[in-house]
Amino acid sequence: MAKATRTEARKRRHKRVRRKVSGTAARPRLNVYRSSKNVNVQLIDDQAGHTLVSASTLEADLKEVLAEKLKVEQAKEIGKIVAERAKAAGIEQVVFDRGGYRYHGRVKAVADGSREGGLVF
Repeated sequence: MAKATRTEARKRRHKRVRRKVSGTAARPRLNVYRSSKNVNVQLIDDQAGHTLVSASTLEADLKEVLAEKLKVEQAKEIGKIVAERAKAAGIEQVVFDRGGYRYHGRVKAVADGSREGGLVF
């Protein structure tokens, strides 16, 4: 039997996490996707199947703010920005979905930044 690739293993872990974590309109799921260079964060209402708020290091208006920062610092900023946008949309409580990644490094930085921004997990 062939060994699973890193991506397949992450997707398997993410499915396991998603069995337990689901977002609603009142308490959406804060989903983190991390690539080798960028971080994408979304607040998702799973019942309606809609993304309510999102933030990414790829956004043109954030490029200047994040330009000279390390990746972990960028992730923390993205967490703060998504918390700001969530507050503007009237969202204060979320369920954290680490996306199959370890709660470490950039994933933890997103969580810490969004907590600093005022979101409650």
